[in-house]
Amino acid sequence: MKALLEFFSRYNHWILFVVLEGLSLMMLFQFNHYHASVWATTANVVVGKVDEWEQEALKFITLSQANQQLTRRNAVLEYNLNEMSRRLTELTHDSSYTELKQRERIEGLTLVPAKVVTNSVMKRDNFMTINKGEADGIRPEMGVVCGTGVVGIIYMTSAHYSIVLPLLNSKSRISCRLRGSNYFGYLRWDGRHPLYVLLDDIPRHAHFKVGDIVETSGFSSVFPPGLFVGKVGKIEDSEDGLSFQLCVQLGVDMATLQDVNVVTQEFQPEVKELEQKLDSIQQQ
Repeated sequence: MKALLEFFSRYNHWILFVVLEGLSLMMLFQFNHYHASVWATTANVVVGKVDEWEQEALKFITLSQANQQLTRRNAVLEYNLNEMSRRLTELTHDSSYTELKQRERIEGLTLVPAKVVTNSVMKRDNFMTINKGEADGIRPEMGVVCGTGVVGIIYMTSAHYSIVLPLLNSKSRISCRLRGSNYFGYLRWDGRHPLYVLLDDIPRHAHFKVGDIVETSGFSSVFPPGLFVGKVGKIEDSEDGLSFQLCVQLGVDMATLQDVNVVTQEFQPEVKELEQKLDSIQQQ
């Protein structure tokens, strides 16, 4: 109490100045319409700015969640667009039929959003870590995609994390086809440019050109047919000269990848079990 009294005694003239200044400003704005309007306008501008900064801060805080939602929607829209385009080209120009068949194809397809934790693109055998694992229903040999195309396949899992075998790995082999045809081959990476992979075993009698779309063939339980992979950038002969080797420009830039989706299909475990039984019979 004594310290408080000493404070008021030492700074009494400043305290009196602040009080009188406040009273004068209050009287100025209360009894002068012009100054009152200026004060109200300025106060509204300041409050508006503060509210704007608050909204920007909230948007930044929720940006990660928004990115995940956008990535998931992009992947779904990309799949829908690819499937509808393929159906319209191959079967009919009736859009209602295409939409009906599309709903049938994506039934049982679930996308689990995930964040990329670690990634590499400069090695010959690159790997990627995502923040979803067995606790989220992720299992090995599930496909991984993003809004612009196929990323890779789940290689190993733990409770809360998974290792992805991306397209930029020499051990990666994904069955792909040229859109609008039944010609397919296997996608592989030669360890050179992180934006380009090779599609082998395309027959020499196949008809295609630079710029044609390469998509998943559906000849496995990992990816459904029609998922965008990339576009034909260059056409070369295979080493034995019996087929074509296509240089494919990927739709995904692995170096900047942050958000992905894991593709889970309703009947994938059943298909995988049948494939394993077939392998065991062939080995006998």
